[in-house]
Amino acid sequence: MISSTGDTLYQQGGVSLESLLSKAGRLKEQLIEWRRDLHRHPELGFEEHRTSAFVKERLHAMGISEIHTIAKTGVVALIRGNEDGPTVMLRADMDALPIQDEKTAGYASQVPGKAHLCGHDAHTTMLLGAAALLKERGIARGSVKLIFQPAEEGLAGAKAMVADGVLEQPKVDAVIGLHVYPSLTVGTIGICPGACTAFSDRFDLVIHGKGGHAAHPHQTVDAIAVTAQVITALQHIASRMTDPLSPIVVTIGKITGGYTRNVIAPSVTLEATVRTLDRATQAAVPGLVERIVKGVCDSFGASYSLNYWNGYPSVVNDAALIPLLEQTVSDVLGSTPLQLKPSMGGEDFAYYAEQVPGLFFRLGVRNEEKGFVHPLHHPLFDLDEEALPIGSAMLAQGALNYLQSYFK
Repeated sequence: MISSTGDTLYQQGGVSLESLLSKAGRLKEQLIEWRRDLHRHPELGFEEHRTSAFVKERLHAMGISEIHTIAKTGVVALIRGNEDGPTVMLRADMDALPIQDEKTAGYASQVPGKAHLCGHDAHTTMLLGAAALLKERGIARGSVKLIFQPAEEGLAGAKAMVADGVLEQPKVDAVIGLHVYPSLTVGTIGICPGACTAFSDRFDLVIHGKGGHAAHPHQTVDAIAVTAQVITALQHIASRMTDPLSPIVVTIGKITGGYTRNVIAPSVTLEATVRTLDRATQAAVPGLVERIVKGVCDSFGASYSLNYWNGYPSVVNDAALIPLLEQTVSDVLGSTPLQLKPSMGGEDFAYYAEQVPGLFFRLGVRNEEKGFVHPLHHPLFDLDEEALPIGSAMLAQGALNYLQSYFK
């Protein structure tokens, strides 16, 4: 294995081979070119037609022949080993966000109102790099399935991929994915054992009052005033109505209501998100929301309409795969992964990890000297492209380590 001294030799079957990180380093300029091309041409969920064509063209150029399209714009490719064995799946997401890119870089988005501000262009690039590494190195036993998934940003592209059979033909035994992480510096890997992302649920709420003239409030039911009480009361779910050792976030992200300063609003619409880390708390929240809203509205003579939806499940890292990540980080970087706290963000990788053992890790992309410091989804988000070959090597090495460990 690669040593902590930065040795570029990798032991496989008693033969010293050049490390995958060294090989990925020679791909760096190509990886940068790919990433910047994707960054200039962002596409939203289930609209990734150009991105899918880009991916398929480059996979074909590598000599990978088993490629097909699923879930509208998703791409699946298979690299078979010399002998039959298990299948490990590597995943990248491809979609962008409906946010204006405010960077001035030459590779900034060329599409108004759309931008790769969550790093999915880098994910796609790194998986293409991993494909090139695996194709060149070869696989002794088993197979690696490469999936380029659409619509992670709120549209559950992973769920659509599962429904279209991505975990079959051949049957997938484990899945590995990564996400760029601007809180970690380049050259570091982070992992959160167990639940590492939140259940990401949402609700829409309309408070119905009785409108009228602002000078005569006693003749009305002020929907804005009632809404203010509802918003305050909903925060008691986290502070007083659920176990303080079970994290929960209730955020009202959007409020719409009213006409002008001298009119009392007849109704107000709220849009909210709820984040939890365990199923018991997740299951309890809809009833708590209903109880609070009904109680407040009844108190002031208002009524309401509530629609509540469960969103992405929590990503849970399989405990048996944590040693695999530790070994892979040692092989690639000669270091150990950092232990991270769970994130209250949502991630549809959970749909894969619910079906097969899953491993989801964080890849450092922060570089303060270069100015790469902005968080995900920020209009100025960018990343240090030195991370691209690291991500490619981590994915490829992780797949090889999984297949090798399967036969021990």
